[in-house]
Amino acid sequence: MTSTKAGSTLFRLAPLALVLMVVGCTVGPDYHRPAVTMPTAFKEAKGWTAAVPKEGQSKGDWWQVYQDPQLSALMSQVQISNQNVAQYAAQYRQAQALVTQARAELFPQVTATVDSTRSGTAKTTSNQHSAELGASWELDIWGKLRRTEEEQKANVQASAADLANATLSAQSELAQDYFQLRVMDAQIALYQQSIQAYQRYLTVIQNQYTGGNTSRATLAQAQTQLETTKASALSLQWQRAQLEHAIAILIGKPPAEFSLAAAPIKFTLPAMPAALPSQLLQRRPDISAAERTMASANAAVGVATAAYYPDITLSASGGFSSSVLHNLFSLPNRVWSLGPSLSQTVLDFGATRGKVAEAEAAYDADVAAYRQTVLTAMGEVEDYLVELHTIDSQMIAQQNAAQSAKESARVTFNQYQAGMIDYLDVASTENTSLSQQQNVLSLLSTQMVTSVKLIAALGGGWKAAE
Repeated sequence: MTSTKAGSTLFRLAPLALVLMVVGCTVGPDYHRPAVTMPTAFKEAKGWTAAVPKEGQSKGDWWQVYQDPQLSALMSQVQISNQNVAQYAAQYRQAQALVTQARAELFPQVTATVDSTRSGTAKTTSNQHSAELGASWELDIWGKLRRTEEEQKANVQASAADLANATLSAQSELAQDYFQLRVMDAQIALYQQSIQAYQRYLTVIQNQYTGGNTSRATLAQAQTQLETTKASALSLQWQRAQLEHAIAILIGKPPAEFSLAAAPIKFTLPAMPAALPSQLLQRRPDISAAERTMASANAAVGVATAAYYPDITLSASGGFSSSVLHNLFSLPNRVWSLGPSLSQTVLDFGATRGKVAEAEAAYDADVAAYRQTVLTAMGEVEDYLVELHTIDSQMIAQQNAAQSAKESARVTFNQYQAGMIDYLDVASTENTSLSQQQNVLSLLSTQMVTSVKLIAALGGGWKAAE
């Protein structure tokens, strides 16, 4: 049949087309990762060297270093149920589909058309039936289609890094909220212990006041101390509830359907290695995303530059056309066409030049964004390292202060019972002791949150082997 002959003619031209594509150039700049100034060592840690993004490297279950089963159970739900993560996962699949589309443009497009129409005038009526098979192939001589595929592949890699970054961010936020909640449980428990003690003090003083052995001012002071402590405990209750709500949202549940019972602190603060290798920073997904976005923008410059050159397309079609349906596929009714076409914009008053300049400027912007992302990452690691190192010493001093305050409160109450001092001194030392113990817990919360931030800043955990 003629359509088959036309199609075979097109595919006989395929080797020539392939030769043209091979010998043809790929316009636009080839991608080379821009240089980034990196120190050989961080100010706050030794053993750092220049970093190269590795978005495909496995991060592992970094939260296991805290040895908290409840935290691990919550973390397992982030990738499954967190809606922000689900959104980025869908965008990643969308980027993959665009690569498939771009790759398909490199190959011939085959179409089939079957048509049957009836038309007429006031005097005559006619029928027309046709069946055609066509094929077209845009020759990628200048590399426009290859640059497009390159651009979309880089977008897929950037999207994968964005997904990893969203997942790490949600996991980090959940861990921070969880540790703050657990420390808040300890703070609430401490307040409850103090409330019970102050209630006992108030009962003793109430009996003394009834017996005429103490003043109204002393009774009022004891009542004030008790009620103030109750108010502080109630303030922590709503703060804890909000943390619980935040955790529910992070694991994709309505706050009304999630609760986390109070529990004592059981987690373990991970030990910091003496030196952190630079390979850990290489795994940061935001650095990988910025680098791949830069690669995509570089390919987009080539796509825009290809508009300076003509598009060449080979096309062929063949089939049958007849006014009578029953003999449509007879030899006399065959039709066919075959030939190349060339399309070129002759005058666009600088539109193409403007598009190339726009693509080049977008690439320069992405280079700056990439370098800024690396600088920000380095700054974050420095900040969290120095904070953790300082908190270690601060925690020791604060624990000593809390222990001294407890001892002072004990001695002062004994002196009050012996009639040596007024209750005002007892209230003051008790408040100081409670404040110092709460400061220890607040510092523990900061320490845990900062350790999570450092792990996230390093791209998610570390191992001794690394």
